[in-house]
Amino acid sequence: MSRDWMICVIVCSAAVGLAGCAADKEVAETMERDTMIVDRLVNAENYCDMHPMFERAFAFLRRSDLVELPEGRHEIDGDRLFCLISNGPGRSRAEAPLEAHRKYIDIQYVIGGADEMGWKPTSACKTSSVPYDAEKDIEFFRDAPDRWTVIPAGSFAVFFPRDAHAPLVGTGTIHKAVLKIAVE
Repeated sequence: MSRDWMICVIVCSAAVGLAGCAADKEVAETMERDTMIVDRLVNAENYCDMHPMFERAFAFLRRSDLVELPEGRHEIDGDRLFCLISNGPGRSRAEAPLEAHRKYIDIQYVIGGADEMGWKPTSACKTSSVPYDAEKDIEFFRDAPDRWTVIPAGSFAVFFPRDAHAPLVGTGTIHKAVLKIAVE
């Protein structure tokens, strides 16, 4: 495990631990972070109190047949919780614009390969390259990420609407499950 990865896990775990222990869920949801949430699936239970659907989302990721699921959308709870499976080549940092969502939280789990993901607070993004599309729940930015973190297989990153992110960066094939969880 690299030093940067260990630091990110420690920082993220500490930040989430504070948020998860907050007595008031609104306080936990509005706490600012200076990095994205990254951890291994074996530690997923530490995050279940961040949203009512997280327990069910992480249970889906623990399926014994996850690696065999075909690419595309997999229903879990209609539009409230679903999974998008992808399996394809990574791209360069320059080809990966920051994106953000308003209606959904992403839990991006790496099944195979490694995904170097960029992160920046959405509130710090100043230049939209593609305005928000409510139907697709996505906006793209020209801003550069504040941080890049390599997410290895067996690990996940969580992106709330306050987290702009640039996924699918890497060499080789990246096999992922992206769980989309309705904010409300």
